[in-house]
Amino acid sequence: MALLRSASPKLDGGCDKPSPPASTFLFTAFVMYAVARAVDEDRILHAYRWRNQLISFHDVDVNTQIEVEAEEPKDREVDDHPGGQPQEWGGDIGRDHAQWRSHGHQPGRRFAGPLRQDQSMDERTAAAATAMGGVEATPENYKNPTLRIDQRIDDLLRRMTLGEKAGMLFQTMIVVGSGDLAERNSAFRVESAEHMINNQLLTHFNVVRAADDASALADWHNRLQELAANTRLGIPITLSTDPRNHFTENVGTAATAGTFSQWPETLGLAAVGSSELVERFADIARQEYLAVGLRLALHPQIDLATEPRWSRISGGFGEDADLTSMLVEAYIRGFQGEQLGPESVSTMTKHFPGGGPQKDGEDPHFAYGREQVYPGDNFEYHLKPFRAAIAAGAAQIMPYYGMPVGTQYDEVAFAFNKAIITDLLRGELGFDGIVCTDWGLITDTTILGQPMPARAWGVEHLDELTRVEMILNAGCDQFGGEARPELVVQLVEQGRISEERLDVSVRRLLLEKFILGLFDNPYVDPDQAAATVGKAEFVAAGADAQRRAYTLLTNHDQILPLRKGRRIYLEGVSEDVASAYGQVVDNPADADVALLRLKAPYQPRPGGFEAMFHAGSLAFPTAERDHHARICFTVPTIVDVYLDRPAVLTDLADQAAALLGSYGSSDEAFLDIVFGAARPEGSLPFDLPRSMAAVESSRSDVPFDTADPLFRFGNGLRYGDTY
Repeated sequence: MALLRSASPKLDGGCDKPSPPASTFLFTAFVMYAVARAVDEDRILHAYRWRNQLISFHDVDVNTQIEVEAEEPKDREVDDHPGGQPQEWGGDIGRDHAQWRSHGHQPGRRFAGPLRQDQSMDERTAAAATAMGGVEATPENYKNPTLRIDQRIDDLLRRMTLGEKAGMLFQTMIVVGSGDLAERNSAFRVESAEHMINNQLLTHFNVVRAADDASALADWHNRLQELAANTRLGIPITLSTDPRNHFTENVGTAATAGTFSQWPETLGLAAVGSSELVERFADIARQEYLAVGLRLALHPQIDLATEPRWSRISGGFGEDADLTSMLVEAYIRGFQGEQLGPESVSTMTKHFPGGGPQKDGEDPHFAYGREQVYPGDNFEYHLKPFRAAIAAGAAQIMPYYGMPVGTQYDEVAFAFNKAIITDLLRGELGFDGIVCTDWGLITDTTILGQPMPARAWGVEHLDELTRVEMILNAGCDQFGGEARPELVVQLVEQGRISEERLDVSVRRLLLEKFILGLFDNPYVDPDQAAATVGKAEFVAAGADAQRRAYTLLTNHDQILPLRKGRRIYLEGVSEDVASAYGQVVDNPADADVALLRLKAPYQPRPGGFEAMFHAGSLAFPTAERDHHARICFTVPTIVDVYLDRPAVLTDLADQAAALLGSYGSSDEAFLDIVFGAARPEGSLPFDLPRSMAAVESSRSDVPFDTADPLFRFGNGLRYGDTY
């Protein structure tokens, strides 16, 4: 082959040599082009890049004349380390394309040798083509916004190395606002952004932790995008988030609102039961997410609350499949619009095929909660909201951790289950969007100091490599909470997974990035973010929804609403806030009325992560029941219970002067309800059981199955109602 030589700069010891005839040069260039074309279109680009490397290596000006001598070509690559010493490796344009691809994914390396540092890759390859006699280089069509998206995807996909494709298949955690992109976050065991983007070639990240400064979050997002833009292909980052417009703080499920507008949990939206309110909420959250660069919502959650003890109930819309189906359509419409586009936030509906029927209500984040049971043979009931979500245009779906027990399906976790993902979700339900697993199915880890095994329920005996293989064969596109692209590369290199199988999932993931406009405009305006997130209008709408969601369960002797100016005894209420409504006293015996804000009971669990999940009994312990009774018997008592699960409130319903249920609300919202500045509009989104015995006897997959419930789904008084 050839060594490029200039007629002006003196190479080979400075000896001048005459230029070859133009016809010789053109003939050689044509042969190179024809050979490359015959082998593979991708190799045309490789040939020009190889020319670029060599021209730069000898500091040859782009406009100088070049000649060809028989000599093996050298591609040059540079390690990203201080000093940037070049390392050479041999090869020619006939090199096996798979070898070039595998080289491309090596961590810490990049192709080097630009003709000029200020030139784009298109300009560099075009310049090399000019120097070679005018052979036209392949343009980077995936960067051309005037082309159809499918054309852009085709162009990009054929340029991607195996390593780059593997990196696309992982979505792991990243800590919001970490100032130094080169710094590893040890508290969350998260690698640095630079490592994950440059070396692991990841392009999807789940943002954890609440955000206190929208402008800083937007600026951090832009720096991430700049980092991604400087990678070989410049594939932009997609940032996702669990819900962050509510009250729950759990690193595994949700972040508190912080600077975002704060709304009741989705249970509260279900209590109001208004599609218009749900769509209004989702549209406001969309605007706030969009302003800071969050383009994927890891919600809505549409699991049905048929097992009252389950710890994830507050994130859904309650027990009724019809109500949930109606509200999820509005939710998706508010985030995505009528169709997905540059102003949309994509939604990941979860947890397919419905995570409600957990055995004994235990959550499958943990090994003791891995079984999902259907004693009422009611599997289809839990699919109903997913059918509605798919019809509404759900862009992504997440299967849950659980494994079905006693059904027609294999007893392996849903993401490993081909009959669930390929046959049911894709085949029967017709879903062709992105399927992303729940977080942490491959790798054992530690969360908040607590050892957490991979949630590979039913296939715990499999090694990590085989788990990845099984998930891909089941039909999933992406691995949530994981950063193990080397396993995918290994599977392809061993012939266990084809690269064509990867292309199916990569194409889906790229399609969403293109539709969302990330390739054409990945950046956000920090000033606009500050003006949008937590805007007064949005905050007011969220506060109004908190008040509307309040559910009045009892109101003995029409005690509510109260008049202001009374002596008030408080528990669970801010004294500073309450002092605007009356005189705060320290002893129930000195009060005209007592105001108690309680959380639905649960049994605390050990472990830094496990303790965040409210599980176990729904009844207050005896000591707490006795304490509540003493206050109620001393002074008329208004009780508000935060219903993140359907609590057993039998004693309080009789003893309290008035009993309210809430789903995430401020003290101001509570006091406005109590003193009549706002009125409760909520209705229960689930039954409230009369006893734990009734709960334990009910079937986990069947709605409204507890015997003789204390309050029924849909119950909710209004001021002035008699009962």
